[in-house]
Amino acid sequence: MRFKHIIKISWKSVIINKSRSALTILGIVIGIASIIAIMSLGDGASALIRSQIEGIGSQTIAIEPGGEPTSATDMAQLFSTSLKQKDIDALKIKENVPGLKSIMPEVYGGVTGSYENETYRFTVVGVSELMQSIMNLNIENGVFISEDDVKQSASVAVLGSKVKDKLFGANDAIGKKIKIKGVNLRIIGVLPSKGSSLMSMDDMVAVPYTTAQKYILGTKHFNEIIVLGDPSIPLSQTVSDIKTTLRISHDITDPTKDDFHVSTAADILERIGVVMTALTILLACVAAISLVVGGIGIMNIMLVSVTERTREIGLRKAIGATEGEILSQFLVEAVILTAIGGAIGVLFGAFVSFCFALAINTFSTIDWTYIFPIRGAVIGIAVSSTIGLVFGYFPARRAAKKEPIEALRYE
Repeated sequence: MRFKHIIKISWKSVIINKSRSALTILGIVIGIASIIAIMSLGDGASALIRSQIEGIGSQTIAIEPGGEPTSATDMAQLFSTSLKQKDIDALKIKENVPGLKSIMPEVYGGVTGSYENETYRFTVVGVSELMQSIMNLNIENGVFISEDDVKQSASVAVLGSKVKDKLFGANDAIGKKIKIKGVNLRIIGVLPSKGSSLMSMDDMVAVPYTTAQKYILGTKHFNEIIVLGDPSIPLSQTVSDIKTTLRISHDITDPTKDDFHVSTAADILERIGVVMTALTILLACVAAISLVVGGIGIMNIMLVSVTERTREIGLRKAIGATEGEILSQFLVEAVILTAIGGAIGVLFGAFVSFCFALAINTFSTIDWTYIFPIRGAVIGIAVSSTIGLVFGYFPARRAAKKEPIEALRYE
């Protein structure tokens, strides 16, 4: 029997038993659709995070207190007070870090601010004038913090859009004063709304870092130091010079004892990529359990089909069909069912993930990008077909081994 004829017979059998075929396909559809949706959403989340991090620039270097965290228990190191003004002074020396173009210390903390009868809790961020270029910030109203503001520890502030709305509503905030821990800060600028994103400052208030240290937070250390590298000098060299300078400043001779860690945008992207990939694989594996359940369902239904078609099998063998041809027929039926289920699952999963992306963009301020996971679609079709072969083999082999005389006598 030619293989083309086997496919034709198998397809007719699938069409004739519509209800049974539909139930068989359903399990595969659910499994593949889940995997496609998870991979699509995972790729979308990775793209969102990547775009936010890339927005800070490829030459941006972040220095944070504490050794680089390697486990959840190491996260407490981030609250270390190891970064101080002497480190800023050492890094500014051109001979120490030739690749340093500009440097900005940063401090932050949760505070409650008030204006007249309105109060609101937000994050105060102590920065310098460089924050505007580093974060690519636009000013909706007013101006940003200046170099003189930093030098003079000026009592000025730039409000995030959410803080402005909470304290001032629709009224103009420029020139008015808010009170934070007994300190009156004059509003010189308001930032436009950025929505929900990693780098959003909607719920923050920016002040000169000298002002934040002296009058608001009462600290002498920095929570972070941001360095912009010179593009003409390799970033890796600048990172190495920063580490060497800080080790000398902190009297550290053993690099494993570093009380700081240095990250670039590329480092952060790599770490996040690893985490997102691992998370997507984990969720996809959980969703793949339904594929196994679907495969078992195929095997059960194919076994029922073999029993129902015992006389048909006996008749085919009586007129010359070989065991290999019977085996091929039932295997092809299983593969057709799972392949159809895989194709429908890919389409349905793509539709579901598209709806999620559309809902996120419609009902939130997140700029979510829909990504169709091509590799997931290929894997889904391949896996579903493989499941058809694996779980269809036993019923097909059982059909092929039936004796024609006994099969013809079956009632």
